Amino acid sequence: MDRFDGIREAALELFTGKGYEATTMTDIGAAVGMRGPSLYKHVESKQDILARIMTGTMEQLLAAHHTAVAATTDPAERLRRATEAHVRYHARHRLEAFVGNREIRSLREPHRGRVLDLRAEYESCFRAIVQAGVDAGVFTVTSVRLASYAVLDLGMGVSAWYRDGGEHSEDAVVWQYSDFALRLVGVP
Repeated sequence: MDRFDGIREAALELFTGKGYEATTMTDIGAAVGMRGPSLYKHVESKQDILARIMTGTMEQLLAAHHTAVAATTDPAERLRRATEAHVRYHARHRLEAFVGNREIRSLREPHRGRVLDLRAEYESCFRAIVQAGVDAGVFTVTSVRLASYAVLDLGMGVSAWYRDGGEHSEDAVVWQYSDFALRLVGVP
């Protein structure tokens, strides 16, 4: 793990527990075993850390999505695979999901705009799949946009409750949620 990865992990824990505004560079430095001012050798600012966390999260989600759907053109299979990747990411990256949802308000420009653009791009990937399914007569929804939002909410919700070693395995949750997504768009 390089130095920024350690700083990132410490900041994620602190932003989740204390919130971005209440976390200081001194707090982050103490968590990684260095003085706050020494952090500036590795990062520009606390805002830089938050922006890199949130941008990285969205870039990882987009990459996982594109990989998941690359091998098929069937809308139902694309939705299943996209949902599986989405849910799996949120099961494995709970802190990133929490910080990404709660701290968007703390991002300043140009970082905020960049993250919002990435979020819009990610949502449009799901909307395009749902639209393709509707166009093919495979999906039945009254609002393509609301259907894509609902599928996205499924995955984001997993980050709030899922824990390794819990009642359901990650694979069971991923499978069941992808089934929920297909039922949501009218696939029996």
